[in-house]
Amino acid sequence: MAEDRTAKVRALLDAVRAEGRTALTAPEGKVIADAYGVAVPGEELARDVDEAVAAAARFGGPVVMKIVSPDILHKTDAGGVVVGVEGAADVRAAFCRIVENARAYDPRARVEGVQVQELLPRGQEVIVGAVTDPTFGKVVAFGLGGVLVEVLKDVTFRLAPVDADEALSMLGSIRSAEILSGVRGQEGVDRWAVAEQIRRVSELVTDFPEIAEVDLNPVIATPQGAVAADIRVLLSTETPKKRRRYSREEILTSMRRLMQPRSVAVIGASNESGKIGNSVMRNLVDGGFAGEIHPVNPKADDILGRKAYKSVTDVPGEVDVAVFAIPARFVAAALEEVGRKRIPNAVLIPSGFAETGEHALQAEIVAIAERNGIRLLGPNIYGYYSTWQDLCATFCTPYDVKGGVALTSQSGGIGMAILGFARTTKTGVSAIVGLGNKSDLDEDDLLTWFGEDSHTECIAMHLEDLKDGRAFVEAARETVPKKPVVVLKAGRTAAGAKAAGSHTGALAGDDAVYDDILRQAGVIRAPGLNDMLEYARALPVLPAPRGDNVVIITGAGGSGVLLSDAVTDNGLSLMEIPPDLDAAFREFIPPFGAAGNPVDITGGEPPSTYEATIRLGLEDPRVHALVLGYWHTIVTPPMVFAELTARVVAEFRERGVSKPVVASLAGDVEVEEACQYLFEHGVVAYPYTTERPVAVLGAKYRWARAAGLMGGGS
Repeated sequence: MAEDRTAKVRALLDAVRAEGRTALTAPEGKVIADAYGVAVPGEELARDVDEAVAAAARFGGPVVMKIVSPDILHKTDAGGVVVGVEGAADVRAAFCRIVENARAYDPRARVEGVQVQELLPRGQEVIVGAVTDPTFGKVVAFGLGGVLVEVLKDVTFRLAPVDADEALSMLGSIRSAEILSGVRGQEGVDRWAVAEQIRRVSELVTDFPEIAEVDLNPVIATPQGAVAADIRVLLSTETPKKRRRYSREEILTSMRRLMQPRSVAVIGASNESGKIGNSVMRNLVDGGFAGEIHPVNPKADDILGRKAYKSVTDVPGEVDVAVFAIPARFVAAALEEVGRKRIPNAVLIPSGFAETGEHALQAEIVAIAERNGIRLLGPNIYGYYSTWQDLCATFCTPYDVKGGVALTSQSGGIGMAILGFARTTKTGVSAIVGLGNKSDLDEDDLLTWFGEDSHTECIAMHLEDLKDGRAFVEAARETVPKKPVVVLKAGRTAAGAKAAGSHTGALAGDDAVYDDILRQAGVIRAPGLNDMLEYARALPVLPAPRGDNVVIITGAGGSGVLLSDAVTDNGLSLMEIPPDLDAAFREFIPPFGAAGNPVDITGGEPPSTYEATIRLGLEDPRVHALVLGYWHTIVTPPMVFAELTARVVAEFRERGVSKPVVASLAGDVEVEEACQYLFEHGVVAYPYTTERPVAVLGAKYRWARAAGLMGGGS
């Protein structure tokens, strides 16, 4: 059966392409719909007025009439659609008017006739479609359709193909999802029928990569089913270039030698202060790298007290990484020598490649690397840090605070912001890696490595684009169940590539697709640079939540209100406090305080009140996370609050009770030191903000759901 349908569609598409067309006519669209089980109304092609009258009579009720022309994509714009035609006289008049309008719209258009189609019953109009995204390939779309689609742009996207459950999840992912369930006494739509339309379209575009876009708009969804009133299919005009893919084992093998090298060669090493080759050498030597460091410079005998070699081919023994610190025009020749030496990794610091328009030069080095089995990092990067190896292969400032956060950036400036943030906040890192032009190694390679790296607990990535979105999603899905992945995607406001022939194409702006598919992959998307860095710093500190019940305990009513808003804004659930727990909290709260949630203990309370209520929240298994709001008073100074909170949390964790606890501290400058103390003792705390600690908690919840640690999806 599957072979029959693909053979039928293949024959049709080949015939369309043989005619030099990229757009299918409506009757051709129906052939595809029938082959793939996409529900469409009954329809016939009428080549003259008499055939139209006969077809309308066979349908026995009002019909829709549409121009059929391979040269007219937008039938409505051409005045080529008439809805609700009934009776022979009206059918004749509509036929003539449609053909006349089409001739006036485009006198050269070929007119094959008029499609006579059953008029569908009234229902909820939705759009189902598929586009070819430059980053992710085939992507399916779903949203409100008809006239609403261009106004509301309420559409969600997924990688194709989708299974039935994933297709069904799309119905709940649009902002107007409640409409599909029925409003004001109306019945909801047949959700499975709509999901099936999505699934079948995704199957179609997966089977036929040359289909650039499919647009079912509108699909009329009713309680009894879902039928596509119109189907538009566009073919691509070019074959996408396939990117070279490496197996997981190949990636891990080369990345291990890059991130845990035993021997590094610096091509362009220098004794001259101020040169990049000198800075890289100094960082490697001064950073305490225990492996071999081999300077390569044809004009020097020794550099920083180490023997220098005229060529990398003269270096004795195996070399794991060659770091390039030479001008771009010399890179290709030196890379050939790296290939002869069988060095598996080249770190290309120099700029002057694709980022300055030198695409041919970049293509040349990529070809040399592929021919010689070399993986390239860069070019146009600051280098990289692998702290657990005491490796600082960069011309920027050193960083040696070991920890569990791996940070990557496409931009050198962002890389240095990462460095400053890490130092200021005392964030321990496992690696900081620059990606630059991403001529070869990119985020999916790094994700694959950091997912397996025992030193890495959280991965944060700044990116401007993805070369291969599907490879990234595959790597993310492997990694997310083990550790959080945070992404800052730049360019949210850039106009997406818009396809002229389709509503779906016009709606699939870059950022809309990125947002949905990163979420589908379980990635946490950070709204800004500081958010990305704070998530990366904080997520490893918090244990994973095991349920949805969040309780706020605060010393200030105003903070409690703002914290409640933040909980809602971040998709979290304030626990409805059961009567027995409410009574237990009230025992520790003064009469003018307030139980419920938030639990307001008031500002003048001594440390014992904070401690008793925090203990209560940690003890009760129905409470899954705590948000603490502290207000600076002399009765309970900031460090007293910090020490008691850290002590109680540590005590419970020793007893096996690990719940995420975040805190917002309002007060004088002493709260800054208290927050740092709390962070160092397993409580994520921020001064002067109610939003940030809850945003971090929300990010932890999103990861826990994506990782399958809680019920529900991401």
